[in-house]
Amino acid sequence: MAGFGTPRTVYLGEEDHRRVTAAVSAAEQHTSGEIVTILTEKSDDYLDVALCWAAAASLVGLAALAINAEFYIGLWDRLTGNWGAEHTPAELFWMAGLFAAFQFAAAMIVLAWWPFRLILVPGRIKTRRAHERAVSFFKVGAERRTHGRTGILIYLSMREHRAEIVADAAIAHKVPDEVWGEAMTDMLGELKEGRTAAAMVSGVEHVGKVLAEHFPRAHDDQNEIPDRLIEL
Repeated sequence: MAGFGTPRTVYLGEEDHRRVTAAVSAAEQHTSGEIVTILTEKSDDYLDVALCWAAAASLVGLAALAINAEFYIGLWDRLTGNWGAEHTPAELFWMAGLFAAFQFAAAMIVLAWWPFRLILVPGRIKTRRAHERAVSFFKVGAERRTHGRTGILIYLSMREHRAEIVADAAIAHKVPDEVWGEAMTDMLGELKEGRTAAAMVSGVEHVGKVLAEHFPRAHDDQNEIPDRLIEL
């Protein structure tokens, strides 16, 4: 739907990209794991959430119409110049339908403003969408892309202020998800301070230490996935 997108923001400059790439290269010097970094502006447009809110506004409008029927019928008559007219049941249904449609359209116009729409998205939905997007990127960019299935994705979704770490099978088997909690907490702390590159570097360093402990680098290890940061 036109108007429901938002202009893309560039969060990191060339020097920031070099910092993250260097952090990944340094971390992988001590582990056979392969670290993939992705930064994206948002994980979803949440159009379905906007539609739900607009539908709710329409239903609330219909409830208000039912509660104050005489007021709204009088308002309709004044607007149409038919003061005191007798309305058939069909006309009343048409009034109700038009009123509901107006409420729905007005709500959608308001929700076209991205910041307001995002405010109305429940936090658990933001978290779930960020996780789903991270998993989808992981499946394309890291899963089964390494010889020992030791790929891991660090994902930042800027608009939602969400971080995700998704690991391939070998890593997930040895390292429980709780271990990544500290890394994500530090990343989000940096993000809150506006230090986006530092957030990603912090995540890479934490992940690198864990991988070096469980998957030390072999003498014949090769770099199987590029170290560069992907910004979408």
